[in-house]
Amino acid sequence: MADAILTSLVYVERDGKYLMLHRTKRENDVNAGKWIGVGGKFEQDESPEECAIRETREETGLTLLRPVFRGIVTFVNDVCPTEYMHLFTCDDFAGTVRDCDEGELAWVEKSRVPSLPLWAGDRIFLSLLSRDAPFFSLKLVYTGDTLVRAILDGRELPL
Repeated sequence: MADAILTSLVYVERDGKYLMLHRTKRENDVNAGKWIGVGGKFEQDESPEECAIRETREETGLTLLRPVFRGIVTFVNDVCPTEYMHLFTCDDFAGTVRDCDEGELAWVEKSRVPSLPLWAGDRIFLSLLSRDAPFFSLKLVYTGDTLVRAILDGRELPL
């Protein structure tokens, strides 16, 4: 467990849209070409909420006022350390979106998000968010870029 990664990911919401980040600017980016929410790794002694607020401000210029903790996603991959991602949504924020050094930010209609290049597992938790599911624990197991297992609240999901 020593090399596990702790992260927060936020889907900022406005007018039926999510603020999505198209990852196009970093070299050797595991998310290259994919669309994701905003977020990143915990700093020393941060809580999940503190990480979400800091990362959103750094990547977008927005200040989250009331992030909502929606679930924990455990990513297991044969080529990366295990990641425990703390998933948030937020529709209460201040500020103006600015350029991001990790890619292009865009407000995308929630109904269009599934048609974007996403990780297969992201489609699962985005579906849970769209259904306003209660707090959840989702484990996603990948071999390389291929999702091979998904376990929601301890129950295997069909892929």
